[in-house]
Parts: sequence; structure tokens; C-alpha cells
Amino acid sequence: MDVLKTRLAKTLDLTNALAEGLSADALKSHNGKAPSNPIGGQFWCLVGARESYARAFEAGRWRGFSCSLAEPGAPAAVQAALAASRDLVLARLSAAPGDLDEARQGILVDLIEHEAQHHGQLIRYFYANALPFPPAFASRYAL
Repeated sequence: MDVLKTRLAKTLDLTNALAEGLSADALKSHNGKAPSNPIGGQFWCLVGARESYARAFEAGRWRGFSCSLAEPGAPAAVQAALAASRDLVLARLSAAPGDLDEARQGILVDLIEHEAQHHGQLIRYFYANALPFPPAFASRYAL
């Protein structure tokens, strides 16, 4: 269980690092000329998934998607929502008993998969817009 908690925290931290230092213009950037939502929309999805998976983890089953991030184009709002949603997920995990049932373990794996899939998408966005990668993120993905 410790490995899962550590990997989840690292994955969430890598995402949060991507948002640090991004301008409002960067958050409006798309993936080049490819059909895509803006970078801020990617972070909106990540915040909503974290909040939704935290509720699912607490309940032991999926409870639907919702997102508290109302301004995905505002850097401070994005960074605050990412930090709060990270803390929410980790607090729910810390409050859980040591032995998690299969459903809760699956919920955590689904969250890690979702977060990592966005990492892959955001790599393309950052390259398309010549945005610098944070050192820890670049190191993790050998960029």
C-alpha cells in the first residue's frame, strides 16, 4: 500500500509542477493545429478527476464527475485547485484503513492512469507551444 500511495503522490506532484509558472496565455494554448481543448481544459479535467475519484474512494464506488475549477484560464486558480485536489486525494487515502478493498485499490489505479494519460497529452501541448518542462517532469519522462 505504501508503494501505491508514494506513486500516487509523485504523479500528482508532477502534474502540479507542470502548472507552476504557466501564464494565462499558455493556459489558452492548444496542441498546435490539432483539434484540442486548451491546456487549461486539460488541468480542469485533472482537477475534476481528482475530486471525483476522491469521492469515489470514500464511497467505494464511482459517484459521478464534477469539477470545482471555474477558471481554467487563470493561473492562480489552476494552481490552487491542483494543490487542493492533491491534498484532498491524499487526505482521503491517509484516513483510510491500512488494508484497502479491491474497489478502492482499483479507484486509485484508475486515478493514476488518468493522471499519467494527461501527462502524455500535456507533453505534446508543451512541445507544440515551446513551453519549458519543470526539471522533475523532464527527468521522469526523459524529455
